[in-house]
Amino acid sequence: MLPITNYRDREGRLLSQGAAFGIASKGRILPEDDDAIRSPFQKDRDRIIHSRAFRRLQYKTQVFMAPKGDEIRTRLTHTLEVAQLSRSVCDALGLNEDLVEAIALGHDLGHAPFGHTGEAVLDAKLKSIDPSLGFEHALQSLRVVDTLERRERGHGDVLFGLNLTYETRNGIASHSKGLEEMSKLEDMRSPQTLEGQIVRLCDRVAYVNHDLDDAIHAGIIDATDVPTVTTEALGSFYSQRLDTMVLDIIRSSSAVGEIVMSRPIQEAMDGLMLFLKDRVYMHSEPKREEGKARDLLSRIFDFCMEDVRRMDPYLREHPMTCESNDPVSMFRGDLQGTARIVTDYIASMTDRMALKVATDLVMPHIYV
Repeated sequence: MLPITNYRDREGRLLSQGAAFGIASKGRILPEDDDAIRSPFQKDRDRIIHSRAFRRLQYKTQVFMAPKGDEIRTRLTHTLEVAQLSRSVCDALGLNEDLVEAIALGHDLGHAPFGHTGEAVLDAKLKSIDPSLGFEHALQSLRVVDTLERRERGHGDVLFGLNLTYETRNGIASHSKGLEEMSKLEDMRSPQTLEGQIVRLCDRVAYVNHDLDDAIHAGIIDATDVPTVTTEALGSFYSQRLDTMVLDIIRSSSAVGEIVMSRPIQEAMDGLMLFLKDRVYMHSEPKREEGKARDLLSRIFDFCMEDVRRMDPYLREHPMTCESNDPVSMFRGDLQGTARIVTDYIASMTDRMALKVATDLVMPHIYV
């Protein structure tokens, strides 16, 4: 026989003093009974993995839209790489791997189709309606896990939102700002756990490295184009750069008791980011497709704002988002409310879903 272990005992044996303990969690919006085997953070992780929003990440752009090669990263593979890096750091520092994994797996659930291009379109559209409105994928990810994700319970019973712990929700909502801004933010906009700080930093480590790797693989740049000062500090190939950054985070964080990078490695990573911005993010051939994506998403937004019946199936699936059993009727005259739900609808799409919806809305249906 194999003994069944209690998560409290496991955490007591394995975690350091600065870790977030499941037994000490601030809890969920809707209280739930404790599970002796699975910790609260393991439950969070499992709910995220089994969500529809998580599955859709495989068809959402990371950087390169409609890549020709099957090896180019998507939003899902980026998410998995962030989770792996975060767990490596977490394990070495004796922190809670279950919490860091839950945060990492959920951090991009609210990303719009076509990457940051989609995010910019939705933000601009909302602000054109009301300057106080806006779109940030981190806060949209929180909205997904709090309100939008459907959980089928059988016999027609449906719950909305994943009812995650405060610690996971906080890590998801606060993952996207630069490391230097951590101390300036409060509560849900700043990581309240060391595990949340790890995901915030490893997110950047992941995308700086895999975006460079993808750009080289796609032939947009050559490995020899990377500045010498960067290769000397971080390494000349992908795994070497990752190893340098992860080990630096572990050693630097252990020395000071908070999640940090050493200044030389931080500056080298910032330099690599500037290189990518100039050679890949702003001026490469694939980025020229962004104009088409902006136009496509703008058209979907405008069409749905003109007639909400165009997204009727989505509204019927999400009555809780508009607090009405007849959302189509409710939206007449509520411009801000309509814009919010149109944004939810578009943000939930994968790239190919957006292409199909745009085709259905714009192209005439010919009946013979």
